[in-house]
Amino acid sequence: MEQPASPKRALKLTKGATGPAVAEVRDRLTRLGLLSSAEAGSSDIFDEAVVDAVRTFQQDRGITVDGIVGPLTFRRLEEARWNLGDRIVSFSPGRINAGDDVAELQRRLNSLGFDAGRADGVFGSGTDQALREFQRNVGVDVDGTCGPDVWRALERLIRTVSGGAGHQMRQAHQHTVSRTGVADKVIVIDPGHGGPDHGTVGHRLAESIIADDLSKRIEGRLAAIGTQVLVSRPTSYDMSHALDEPARAEFANDNGADLVVSLHTDSESTGKAHGVATFYYGHANDHSVLGQRFAEIVQHEIVRSTDLTDGRIHGKTWELLRLTQMPAVRIECGYVSNQHDADRLADAAFRDALAQAIATAVTKYFAPD
Repeated sequence: MEQPASPKRALKLTKGATGPAVAEVRDRLTRLGLLSSAEAGSSDIFDEAVVDAVRTFQQDRGITVDGIVGPLTFRRLEEARWNLGDRIVSFSPGRINAGDDVAELQRRLNSLGFDAGRADGVFGSGTDQALREFQRNVGVDVDGTCGPDVWRALERLIRTVSGGAGHQMRQAHQHTVSRTGVADKVIVIDPGHGGPDHGTVGHRLAESIIADDLSKRIEGRLAAIGTQVLVSRPTSYDMSHALDEPARAEFANDNGADLVVSLHTDSESTGKAHGVATFYYGHANDHSVLGQRFAEIVQHEIVRSTDLTDGRIHGKTWELLRLTQMPAVRIECGYVSNQHDADRLADAAFRDALAQAIATAVTKYFAPD
């Protein structure tokens, strides 16, 4: 298999691939302790040991576990190489500055009482504000740059201060304050796929067509009760190109959304998998309290209102969930590769019930106690 010269341009590295890109992936996995030195050697072959190591890395990072190094997995491997103190980092508008060192900075700032937001490893405006406030309090130059002065101050203070639950408490308080009903809220509905990307064409319908239809039904219900609803993209047929997840997240952030609901359906090769599952931002070290809360509500409403099997809620760090500054969920509304789910999704009355369940979940999430 011929590989591109640069791993950053490699769209997909799978078992059996060879070349410099594979050698770099193996080296990074070895540095993370996921490949032993004996397994690493100087090989540039994507063998079974690499597949297993990639799967473990993907599981730890909260991304799709498939043993394949695509653009997202490679970006996360790139981020994992940085420890706090390895480089100087700061907020750069219009450019995503991310890494494990940023996540550690966010965790330390939060534990010291400075609200850096989720420890998602993305150096955004919230992290910048928290860092500047920290610099102001410890008496170093207030420039928003995490460099040697900040590292030394953090190391000095972290030995005497412990904690870290402050951000989650602030999120819970934020939700309490926001529970004034849906009439004054901005909800972004994000129909998956679009443009030339129709997703999987299942037994009855393509994924993008289902997402478009559900989006319109949910939008109609929420708009009727005074909610401002924004759709992240027009219908599939009006777009010449697909929007990636960072662009969808940017749309929600730029419009000051209160909640993001991303609509998808799933598929797999055997046709046996079925049911509905909801995903929120979360992994072993951090999660969105409000995203998880809304995921629980919407999953409950869908299972209560339809005959889709309960696939439960799960934390993931997909780009849309990670880069949005407000609670966001992705709902996988059944499998187009499964005959039962596909038949149900092809039924307009069923899609109507599904849309009603999602709209009801939104109103319950913002309803006053």
